[in-house]
Amino acid sequence: MNIYLVGFMGTGKTAVGKAIARQLKRRFVDIDNLIEKRENKKITQIFADRGEPYFRKVESETLRAISSDKDLVVACGGGIVLDIENIRIIRESGVMICLSARPGVIIARTQRHNHRPLLNVESPKEKVRELLESRACFYAQSDYTVDTSDLSIADIIKKIDEYIKSKGA
Repeated sequence: MNIYLVGFMGTGKTAVGKAIARQLKRRFVDIDNLIEKRENKKITQIFADRGEPYFRKVESETLRAISSDKDLVVACGGGIVLDIENIRIIRESGVMICLSARPGVIIARTQRHNHRPLLNVESPKEKVRELLESRACFYAQSDYTVDTSDLSIADIIKKIDEYIKSKGA
């Protein structure tokens, strides 16, 4: 069974994913990295050249391609849950764990990075609030949620590991 980490950008999916994969001796996969390799472009360039709908299509194709692998820890893009088919694929091939954080924490964690195309706007803080609100019902479909705002990576891993063990995954 795969472990899929979903959640908004800046919640720790990549950092936590790499660490928990090491601990559980599983392979770590970052869907955004796979997309960049496939397209031979950075995510920001894909958004600029082809737009968000194209990116979401490639994201779904990439998820579908890796979902048949076993014992992965997968860091998903923040918007992967916007497609109900993606949620179905995740649920059929693993457990969906949502990492969340308060808007202020997300802004602090992402403000130094310019590779976040959805935050390259005049008011990133307002955009974060807007996107969190519009995605809340999708993230709520996760099997388990961890608020990473005030936790260390070790604490987050402990919570996820306890949940995984309780589910026999």
